[in-house]
Amino acid sequence: MKLKNTYNPLSSSIRKKLRQILGKRFLETQEDLRAYSVDASPHSFLPEAVALPESAEEIAQILRLAQKEKFPVIPRGAGTSTTGATLAVKGGLVISLLRLNRILEINREDLVAVVEPGVFTGDFKRAVEEVGLFYPPDPASYEFSTIGGNVACGAGGPKGLKYGTTKDYVLGLEVVTARGEIIFCGRRTMKGVVGYDLVHLFTGSEGTLGVITKLILKLIPKPPCQATLALWLEDTEKAAKAFLEILKAKLFPATAELLDDTTLLAVKRFLEKEILRAQALLLLEFDGAKKQVEEDLLQAQKILKNFGLKLEVATSKQEREKLWRARRLISPALKKIAPGKLADDVVLPRSKVPEFLSFAKNTGEKYGLTVACFGHLGDGNIHVNILFEKNDEIKAQKVRVEILNKVLDLCGTISGEHGIGLTKKGFLPKELSPEVLSLMKGIKQVFDPHNILNPEKIF
Repeated sequence: MKLKNTYNPLSSSIRKKLRQILGKRFLETQEDLRAYSVDASPHSFLPEAVALPESAEEIAQILRLAQKEKFPVIPRGAGTSTTGATLAVKGGLVISLLRLNRILEINREDLVAVVEPGVFTGDFKRAVEEVGLFYPPDPASYEFSTIGGNVACGAGGPKGLKYGTTKDYVLGLEVVTARGEIIFCGRRTMKGVVGYDLVHLFTGSEGTLGVITKLILKLIPKPPCQATLALWLEDTEKAAKAFLEILKAKLFPATAELLDDTTLLAVKRFLEKEILRAQALLLLEFDGAKKQVEEDLLQAQKILKNFGLKLEVATSKQEREKLWRARRLISPALKKIAPGKLADDVVLPRSKVPEFLSFAKNTGEKYGLTVACFGHLGDGNIHVNILFEKNDEIKAQKVRVEILNKVLDLCGTISGEHGIGLTKKGFLPKELSPEVLSLMKGIKQVFDPHNILNPEKIF
C-alpha cells in the first residue's frame, strides 16, 4: 500500500483563511520559520508557515481546512525529537502546541491529572510532587520536552525498569482527527476495556494519526525514600554482567543506568570527581520505604563489592543530583567530542546486552570511529552514538547498519523511546514483515485518508 505524498502549497487564499482563524498567531516570516525548521535530529526542512493555536477548536478548524485544501500539517511540541519527527519534509503548516500549556487538574483521590500537551514534563513532575504524588516517566530531556511530545513519540526514561514508560501512564486523550473532529478516547479510571484501545494507538504514533490536545495521566504516591548506588568499573561488559547479578538476587531497583568510557569522558566535569582506570559507571537507584531501601542497598553492595574499582552510595538529594545531572547531560556533552553524531535508542533482551556492547565497540574500532554506549540497562534500552568527523559520515552509516542489524539478530528492536520519524524509517522493513507494514499503512489511511498529518514519517 502506497500513501499519498503530493500536496498543495499554502496559497494566498489558504493563508487568508488561516489568518482569520489565528490572527497574529499565524507566522510567515523567514526568521520565524527558521526556528521551526530544525529539531534535535541532524535534518532541517523549512515549513511554509507556522500556527500557534490556543484551543482544540482552532486546531479543528485548521485541520478541516487542510483536509479540504490538501496541505500537510505537522504537529510539534518543544522540538526535542532526535528522529526528525517534527519536521516539515513536504512543506505545509507546522502546528506548535506550546500555547496549550495548562495543568487543568491534579486529583489526589482518583490519582489522575488532566493536562494540555504543551506542558513541560519537568514542570508537571514538580507540580505533582508538591502534593505528594509521583509521575515516573522521566526522559533525559524532561526539563525541556513536553508531555504531548513524550506521548506522541512514546518516550521512556531511566525509571522504565520498575515503573514502565510514558505509555503506561496515559489513560485518556482528547484528539483532533485529520477530518477536524474533536474526539475523546480512553477513560479516567484505572481499568477500562470498552472497544478498541485507541489511546495506545495514538500514543507513539508521532502525530501521524491525530493531534493530541488534552491528556488524562495516571499518578502514583511518591516514594518516601531514594538512594543512588554508583559502581565504577573497568569496562562496560562487566557493568552489564554486574546488573544481571542484581536481578538474579531478586533486587528490583527503580533505575539501572550505564555510562561507558566515552560518555564518562564527555561528562567528566559534571561528576566533580575522577576514578582512575574507570571505563564504565553503573548507577542504581532504589526507592520506597526507608527500611526497604536500606536493606536493598546493603544487599546490592554485597553483590557488587567485587565487581568494580569503587562503590559509593549517595543518599542526600544534593549528592544524588550530581550523579544524575551527569547522566542527563550526556547527549549534548558528546557533541563536544566530534562534530558528527548518529544516534539510536535500541533495545536488547537484558541477557544479550553484554554481547551487544562488545559488538558495538568492536564495530566502531573496525572502521576507526568512536561508538559511545549509555542508557537504561534496566530495560535493555541502550543509546548508541556513533561519533565522527565530517568526512567520515559514510563510514558512520556503515557502522550504524551493522549495529542495527546486530540488534535485530539478537531479537531486539531498533527504537525503544525515540520513535521512527525520518531517521529510522528505512530500517522499519527489517524489523516488521510486509504484512504488518501493510496493516499499519491501512490504519493510517483510515485515520488520515489524504495523508496530511505529518507525512513522510515512520513509513
